[in-house]
Amino acid sequence: MLTIINFEKRQSASGKEFFSLILQGGVEMVRSAESGQYYATIKRCSVTSTLDEEACKAMVGEQLDGKIEKVQCSPYEFVIPQTGEVIELSHRWSYVPNGVTTPTAISTTTSYEDVLA
Repeated sequence: MLTIINFEKRQSASGKEFFSLILQGGVEMVRSAESGQYYATIKRCSVTSTLDEEACKAMVGEQLDGKIEKVQCSPYEFVIPQTGEVIELSHRWSYVPNGVTTPTAISTTTSYEDVLA
């Protein structure tokens, strides 16, 4: 089960504004590849929407069936907010509804207009 915890106003490459919902899963225990110790983590992702701001506000706290999974994509640069370090990643966290097979790869060049088409 996932919870809509927030929303963000974003802008497409063409300048059109839209809102994305921020989804969060439950606490998961993950084993560190380096130390072998377990740590608690929570997966989050965003989902593009066609909702207006008022509808997004009303959705905060709602729960959705599904999961957040790691999906391979084209490499891209990511700035670690706490340190400012720039790293290259080749995966994204993506919402996957229950009963749907995880996509094997996604494009980092998909635009808002492509999603709504």
